Amino acid sequence: MVDLIVGDNAPEFSLLDHNSNLHTLREVKGKWIVLYFYPKDNTPGCTVEGIDFSRLKVEFDSLGVVIWGVSPDSPKSHCSFMDKQNLSIVLLSDESKSMLELYGVWAKKKFMGKEYMGVLRTTFLIDPKGRIAFIWRDVAVKGHALDVLETLKRLKK
Repeated sequence: MVDLIVGDNAPEFSLLDHNSNLHTLREVKGKWIVLYFYPKDNTPGCTVEGIDFSRLKVEFDSLGVVIWGVSPDSPKSHCSFMDKQNLSIVLLSDESKSMLELYGVWAKKKFMGKEYMGVLRTTFLIDPKGRIAFIWRDVAVKGHALDVLETLKRLKK
């Protein structure tokens, strides 16, 4: 399993968003990027996280920050999730799980004694040079988006 650390170059990727538009890390070079990985559309924690990032999007935008949420759900699922929850951020689809693996967030999990492969809820803050500036692992969603915003403000000073 990949174990990225602060200071590493963020791995390049190409993924489709909820509208089937292609996005790459290269296209936003020179900007700060919040890249958050979440397990599944329309689940309680993922919904809270998406709503919180959407609620703070204007503040992130004012700082010139791109927010991308990534899960293995399809673009169609993302579109439905965004409509249902009135989300304003961009959601990227990694159905092949190749990007999830590149970032080390597709891993074995355990729930009620059963093991399965799934997404480790993780957020990466990537600086304008494409390096990882901060990592949140095992994210607790309540207050997370605000924590990311405050950390970003500190790092930009």
